[in-house]
Amino acid sequence: MATNIPISVQGYKRLEAELDRLKKERPQIIQAIKEAREEGDLRENAGYDAARERQGMAEARIKYIESRMALYQVIDLDKLSGDKVIFGATVEVEDVDTEERKVYTIVGPDEADPSRGSISFQSPVAQALLGKEEGDELTIDIPRGKVTYEIVSITFRGSASVQ
Repeated sequence: MATNIPISVQGYKRLEAELDRLKKERPQIIQAIKEAREEGDLRENAGYDAARERQGMAEARIKYIESRMALYQVIDLDKLSGDKVIFGATVEVEDVDTEERKVYTIVGPDEADPSRGSISFQSPVAQALLGKEEGDELTIDIPRGKVTYEIVSITFRGSASVQ
């Protein structure tokens, strides 16, 4: 396992807030389990099962976040710049065949959200982009086959890119 996992300041703060919220929910979950237990037969008690499942999921997520916190290398995206694709860069690419353009912001695995254009630096697309410059072409294996992109622009939007 990696000893340092890059994450933006904003991504780290979001995880801290989630951890705090989950820890504050613990007493409510325990109370829900207690109330469901008092309803009697636990074998047919959907409320009890749901509360236990919620507790298990919350505890697993708390454990996951806590285990990652020490591994994070927090990076202030507002201080990044350059002409090569690095962590925190926002890259516009154009499919050489279809001329379709896409924009990707390269972030850590725990803050990536492909539906919002942020991808993990570990993803195949990001791996192919890292270290490249404007005008470079790269071919990437994606689920539908190979695609060749040309890098149109590399910008550093800082914290605005991960809101």
